Amino acid sequence: MITFLQGILSESLPTQIVVDVAGVGYQVFIPLSSYDRLPVIGAPVRVLTHLQIREDAHTLYGFMTVPERDLFRLLVNNVSGIGPKLALAVLSGMSVTHFKNAVVSNDVAALSKISGVGKKTAERVALELRDKLGVAANWEAASSAHAPTPEGTAINDAVLALISLGYKQVDAHKAIKQTFKAGGEVPKAEDLIRLALKILA
Repeated sequence: MITFLQGILSESLPTQIVVDVAGVGYQVFIPLSSYDRLPVIGAPVRVLTHLQIREDAHTLYGFMTVPERDLFRLLVNNVSGIGPKLALAVLSGMSVTHFKNAVVSNDVAALSKISGVGKKTAERVALELRDKLGVAANWEAASSAHAPTPEGTAINDAVLALISLGYKQVDAHKAIKQTFKAGGEVPKAEDLIRLALKILA
């Protein structure tokens, strides 16, 4: 099992990267949450990985933080109907903290706004993590210590709102990120949405 790669970042896209490890280029699929934390191309990088082995392919999925990889593995290994692509979509559409809070509070509406996750899948995710695995109880106990910041809440709400308006997840994420950089104060979600719509237009 390949658990991490350490080398030079040679290619970088919102959904995948190439890491040069001693002259060998490894293609790694990543969520948007990890893309935001990448260094510039040509810089050293250390990526945590999950290797999926199938008869027709060996595929690497990469993450910049341990909680991201843990949530990815939890979804892929324990929730029926969730494969690697959908697990990456979950991480791209919602932060780990917000995802845990949505499961703890059984917020199916928020989960179903993630690109690729319909209402039925959202209900299954919440149900299986709460009842079958019991992980929601542990998350609930820890939630007070890891409550989302006002900044994180505003960004998360704004991205989900843009997705519900029909914008692609990648575009919504980029636009919100641009608007957030523009101001120093933590704006409200509706302000972020308004500024992002100008960029997207």
